[in-house]
Amino acid sequence: MLNIVSKRILLSILCVFYLFQAQAQQKILTLKEAEQIALNNYGTIKAKTNQVNASKAYLNETRTEYLPDVNLSAQQDYGTVNGQNGPLYGYRGFSVASSGPSLPTQNWNAGFGALYLSNVNWDFFSFGKAKERVKVQGTVVSRDASDLEQERFQHQIRVASTYLNLLAAQQLSKAWQDNLKRATDLQTVVVARVKNGLNPGVDSSLANAEVSNARIAFTNAQQTVEDQSNQLAIYLGITPQDFLLDSASIKKAPPVPNPQPTVNFENHPVLNYFRSLIKVSDEQAKYYSTFAYPTFSLWGVYQGRGSGFGSGLLTNPNAYTSNYGSGVNPTRYNYLFGVGMIWNITNPFRVHYQVQSQKYISQGYKNQYDLVDQQLRDQLLLAETRIINSFKNYREAPVEVKAANDAYNQKFALYKNGLANIVDFTQALYTLNRAEVDLDITLNNVWQAILSKAASTGDFGIFINNF
Repeated sequence: MLNIVSKRILLSILCVFYLFQAQAQQKILTLKEAEQIALNNYGTIKAKTNQVNASKAYLNETRTEYLPDVNLSAQQDYGTVNGQNGPLYGYRGFSVASSGPSLPTQNWNAGFGALYLSNVNWDFFSFGKAKERVKVQGTVVSRDASDLEQERFQHQIRVASTYLNLLAAQQLSKAWQDNLKRATDLQTVVVARVKNGLNPGVDSSLANAEVSNARIAFTNAQQTVEDQSNQLAIYLGITPQDFLLDSASIKKAPPVPNPQPTVNFENHPVLNYFRSLIKVSDEQAKYYSTFAYPTFSLWGVYQGRGSGFGSGLLTNPNAYTSNYGSGVNPTRYNYLFGVGMIWNITNPFRVHYQVQSQKYISQGYKNQYDLVDQQLRDQLLLAETRIINSFKNYREAPVEVKAANDAYNQKFALYKNGLANIVDFTQALYTLNRAEVDLDITLNNVWQAILSKAASTGDFGIFINNF
């Protein structure tokens, strides 16, 4: 029996040892590592990367459309050649191209025939239509690349903000845990004094309420940690887990209190994206305008034809053969080449309104650009104010914590000696907890303010290089 108990104790010790060892070996996830993981894994970034690749491939295809069409064709057929005088329109190919003499009666003499054809069609001049189409697709590639860049930038901001939120949530959870411990210590003192008749029984009820309230607050703080952890995992493109973050980085003020961007504001990724939308629309308007002009084409045809029917078929109905080799062997050849022009003279009227519509679309994109530009400039002014105010609060928070801690210790000592009531001590407890929360939040707000400035200036480096 003793041996079994000893084994259980040893097993428990080993489990605790391995648990602490696993926690010690858990790798700290730094913000820079989180950013890299997010950029590599996030689905939207992957999708936009593939969209850029698709646009580049289509650009290459567009460049080849200026080449002439070169077609090779071969067919071998078997059938009759009854002809008939009269007009006929082969609508969409729903008729046969049988050629032969108009015989007085129907006959079913059949033989083989063949047609071998090569032709070239080349729209060699169309007033820049092909060139403008290539330009349009080139701007589409630039637009998709800008879209990818602004998505990467905005995702970096999202990941950094969530990382800071999770750090704050973890620190607040620790503050509420400390508050729970203090409330529990208070409960122990109060219960002991009430049992000894040194305090009224209502004090124990108030102490129990404080403990319950502290537990609820601590549970809510833990839920906030879970929510932020889940959000960070989504942005990283990995399964949710308990993250061990680099809390040491946020416990110190930024090396540069108010860093200045090195990127020109006009090159903000979001502004670049809207400029690319305008450029695509403008190029499309130019492309549509080319539809008003005619197209000049060159074409050439060379064909060989074989037939199992002889030239005397008109006077001799039996002048044919059903031999396959004789029917498909080409015996007649023709060639043709020429130049032509096609122009739908009503196109200029339609194209005018099409171009006008596209110009209005460009103007709409310009209005959106102006709006985003103004919003970013306003956000930059707000970020500058946030940085100033967050540093003011950061300098005040330690003073608040020290004063609150001194008051808490004083009230605790007075209460244990019966020189203060529980209401006074509870107020000191509230004040200390609020001060600790303020201390955790103020420094996080400094980093959040700098992140806000990075988002509004388009320079993520002013945040990540300081972190």
